[in-house]
Amino acid sequence: MASLNDIRSTFLGYFEKNGHRVVDSSPLVPRNDPTLMFTNSGMVQFKNLFTGVEHRDYTRATTAQKCVRAGGKHNDLDNVGYTARHHTFFEMLGNFSFGDYFKKEAIPFAWELITKEFGIPKDKLYATVFHTDDEAFEIWKKVGVPEDRIIRIATSDNFWQMGPTGPCGPCTEIFYDHGDHIWGGPPGSPEEDGDRFIEIWNIVFMQNEQFEDGSMRELDMQSIDTGMGLERIGALLQGSHDNYDTDLFKALIESSAHQTGVDPYGDHNVHHRVIADHLRSTSFLIADGVMPSNEGRGYVLRRIMRRAMRHAHLLGAQDPVMHRLVPTLVGLMGQAYPELGRAQSLIEETLLTEETRFKATLDRGLKLLDEELGKLPEGAALPGEAAFKLYDTYGFPLDLTQDALRERERIVDTEGFDAAMAEQKAKARAAWSGSGEAADATIWFDIAEEKGTTEFLGYDTEHAEGQIMALVHDGARVDRVGKGEEVQLVVNQTPFYAEAGGQVGDTGLIASETGKARVRDTKKVAGVFIHFATVEDGELSVGQGAELSVDHLRRTAIRANHSATHLIHEALREELGDHVAQRGSLNAPDRLRFDFSHTKALTAQEMANVSREVNAYIRQNAPVETRIMTPDDAREIGAQALFGEKYGDEVRVVSMGKSPTGKGTDGNTYSIELCGGTHVNRTGDIGLCVILGDSASSAGVRRIEALTGKEAFAYLQEEAQRMAEVAGTLKTQPAEVVDRVKTLMDERRKLEDEVAKLRRELAMSGGGAAAPEAEEVNGVPFFAQVLSGVSGRDLPPLIDEHKTRLGTGAVLLVADVDGKAAVAAGVTDDLTDKVSAVDLVRAAVAELGGKGGGGRPDMAQGGGKDPSNADAAIQAAKTIIGG
Repeated sequence: MASLNDIRSTFLGYFEKNGHRVVDSSPLVPRNDPTLMFTNSGMVQFKNLFTGVEHRDYTRATTAQKCVRAGGKHNDLDNVGYTARHHTFFEMLGNFSFGDYFKKEAIPFAWELITKEFGIPKDKLYATVFHTDDEAFEIWKKVGVPEDRIIRIATSDNFWQMGPTGPCGPCTEIFYDHGDHIWGGPPGSPEEDGDRFIEIWNIVFMQNEQFEDGSMRELDMQSIDTGMGLERIGALLQGSHDNYDTDLFKALIESSAHQTGVDPYGDHNVHHRVIADHLRSTSFLIADGVMPSNEGRGYVLRRIMRRAMRHAHLLGAQDPVMHRLVPTLVGLMGQAYPELGRAQSLIEETLLTEETRFKATLDRGLKLLDEELGKLPEGAALPGEAAFKLYDTYGFPLDLTQDALRERERIVDTEGFDAAMAEQKAKARAAWSGSGEAADATIWFDIAEEKGTTEFLGYDTEHAEGQIMALVHDGARVDRVGKGEEVQLVVNQTPFYAEAGGQVGDTGLIASETGKARVRDTKKVAGVFIHFATVEDGELSVGQGAELSVDHLRRTAIRANHSATHLIHEALREELGDHVAQRGSLNAPDRLRFDFSHTKALTAQEMANVSREVNAYIRQNAPVETRIMTPDDAREIGAQALFGEKYGDEVRVVSMGKSPTGKGTDGNTYSIELCGGTHVNRTGDIGLCVILGDSASSAGVRRIEALTGKEAFAYLQEEAQRMAEVAGTLKTQPAEVVDRVKTLMDERRKLEDEVAKLRRELAMSGGGAAAPEAEEVNGVPFFAQVLSGVSGRDLPPLIDEHKTRLGTGAVLLVADVDGKAAVAAGVTDDLTDKVSAVDLVRAAVAELGGKGGGGRPDMAQGGGKDPSNADAAIQAAKTIIGG
């Protein structure tokens, strides 16, 4: 019996042998179709090839595409587990031609693969064609299908359209007849909804383009888009009518039974089926970057997870189960989809965290459900208010409540639920409007309420497609904007990061079919990402699809700075102590700034230690990992919260670096922080970090500024160039500059000392003129002199020399220093009880246009603005001595 892995390999190998490029499955989050929540078919990644917008180096392709249908218009969630063929996750096998081959090749490819490679009996197969497609009808006859088993279908079931306008074309399908023991009729018959005839292959002939008036023309490039569900063909080839009887699902169901201790194929089989299906969708979504949250794709993921977890609860599981099933899934599908293995630890941790949290509220929620049902007549619908309370208080999505009631043959009053939801939104809006926010910001609340919040894709990509949901120009919503106009643009999903947590908003380009706009900043209000842009060409309109491209080099630099900030934070804590905490930051493309609690400047050695440690962890090139946790769980493993951030029920936890004395669940993680910003993939991507220095930011807060990557390298180059210039000037090598400077400074100090000595000698000698004699004032020998060519610091030693020469007495010296006066006074020790040098200086300073002056009774100094009044200063000193 061929396994699903064998069937997948056979399919891809067949088309590779027939000239097709085997192309990897695209992610479950589509980057090129803003109207889709999840990738739901094989053609999604090739959409732009079919329309001619994009060209690749191949014209034939084959894929095994992972798909999810659990949200929006493609939602099979309610049926999963209760039917034979509904899944939230499935694989679509496909072959594609982009203007290469068409009907006469596509139909034989399908027929040969199904009947020869897979060996399916021809007499069990039926084909359908669009009722006017005579060409396809004749090709089916040619490959050997009898006319009575080629069915013409006149409805849209056999005509595919990408949308109201654009590429389209007829389809042809292959059906398998499971036998008359199963109720149902062939396609097109009144009993076609039965399970006897099952579609196993669909070929779309993209041959037309449809216009708004309903008219069509033939496309210049006619293409092929096919799809065959792996689970369906697997069930058929393994002799079953039920997808859950295939080898892969049996293994997952048996693993679920082993973990719960409940018979896999008894009365509780539906629970195991739900768990098996939902395990696949949740694991693949997490592997592709979707994390559980309360909105958008994350909310759909959470609904799937919690639905599976409720079924595990119904099986009697007392402890979390889902995460223990992941190794089985990885073993079954990891070879075909390596991303599963790479993300295994993240998948397990996310499932464990989510199930642990959900189990804590599940019992209370189910108890409330029982209480509410107990108040109602038998068979009555659950009031919408009660269902809303389960959602609002216990996190039960509406469909989870509906699923729980299905087994009791009850329904929910959905109109009442919607009314309760609308009432809550009205209260939230009223509370927000009264919070003091700017009045013009209400426009964003209106948009959020009408269009929903923006889903951020930028953790995983810098390029995506979005749908323009709103345009705001001059403070008002408009339908379109033209060249040269400033616009604030809102899309349903974006890779642009909105300014938050110290990280600046992204810039880049948004382009539609009719125009393009340059984004200069991105901000967020009420969950809506606002792209501040200028229309550079053409016009943009509400409802258009648009390509969004973040400025890659700028984002790369910002990411490096943000990740370096985390390393700096931890290095500061290691060097200075646990009191260090963030008090603000800036992560821009050209620099980073980090404010932290500390009371004094860092020493040169402390700064060097921090820099050395940060760059050591950069060179470690360790992976930067992200987890979604509750704030309490994050703090329990040592995560640092960022200053000024408000945290909800869940947080992103960013970890980087490996340290033998670290923290975290593994005990060796260097840095763990709560952070919603974007980061490098590995610490080595930072490249280099240069800390420029620290300064005071505010009381008890220091600020470090630093550079990373290209900016850091440029700074070091400039420093090296300056050093080379200095070395050249000093006529030495850069490595010897410090020693050379020290030598020059020593020589300068010696010369300065010699000059000072010569000045003093010159002053003592009277400068070549006869030195004044001391005079007696009130019985005190008093010597006074006006000097030039000496500095203020030369005066004290001159005072001492004059005091020694006098033996007893007072001295006053006034020097003209570059147009300003310096004055010093000295009194011998035997006279300080009669005359104070401080009083002499202060009297002199007052005449010289200065204030104050001070020192000791035996020695004092001061200064003034006007040395021309030196004689008056001397006379003032005499007056003090004379009493």
